[in-house]
Amino acid sequence: MPTSLTLQPIGFLRTRQQVKFQAGHQPSAATEERNELELLPDCGYEDALRDLAGFERVWLLWWFHRNENWRPLVLPPRGPIQRRGVFATRSPHRPNPLGLTPVPLLGIAGRTLLLGPCDLVDGTPVFDLKPYVPSFDAFPDARAGWIDEVDAAMSEPPKFSVTLTPTADAQATWLRTHWSINFIPRLTELLARDPSPHRTRRIRKRGPTHAEIGCGAWLAVFTVAGTAVSVLALKPAYPMTFLLREGYQDIPDRDALVAFLAQWPTPPAADRVAGEP
Repeated sequence: MPTSLTLQPIGFLRTRQQVKFQAGHQPSAATEERNELELLPDCGYEDALRDLAGFERVWLLWWFHRNENWRPLVLPPRGPIQRRGVFATRSPHRPNPLGLTPVPLLGIAGRTLLLGPCDLVDGTPVFDLKPYVPSFDAFPDARAGWIDEVDAAMSEPPKFSVTLTPTADAQATWLRTHWSINFIPRLTELLARDPSPHRTRRIRKRGPTHAEIGCGAWLAVFTVAGTAVSVLALKPAYPMTFLLREGYQDIPDRDALVAFLAQWPTPPAADRVAGEP
């Protein structure tokens, strides 16, 4: 048997999702989102797409191109802090980092597929696509192991309430108004379920009273009192010196990050973590 195989992408995904945080886990078809899969030219793919237009969904087989290693045990973002075997999860940290996603097919223009919501980031290589056939591909009554337990817990109302201080609200409004950046719904969803430190959810302690959550290229500083989570302030995940360094122009939201630091060069005094200037 061969010890290695060679695969060639048939195309690359184009989306506004630059980082994993922006790509929701199993996104809802009701989400307003438009993506494009550009198939490579001069490969005969125009003919290969014939008769696909009548299908409502397609399967994408793709590569986790930003992963460089794999782990036999992983920490899923959903559910309690518990490591699980990678083959019992959809973690990107796999021996062969292949992804499989069903996405809505909105239209076909030449060799470009217009797609609805998906959990892929920009530039993802796609190896194959197949029509989604409900009678063959859907098994709604099948058991889903530990995920069934997590889903049952997730069906309960969130245990925590999340509010933004006036500072954080002003910063969020500024980002949404001037840069069309809005990660507050996703941030609120995560913190309302469980604000405990969690590596995969990018939540970590910051001193005796503060914590922070990573939101793509951004951070949110928060505190927890009982079941009340208070988001104190937002801030870039990179310092200005890093953002202005030559060769780092491709950092997601870079221009917005630079403008934010010009607007808020240091955290407001009431929102600083102990030890911050």
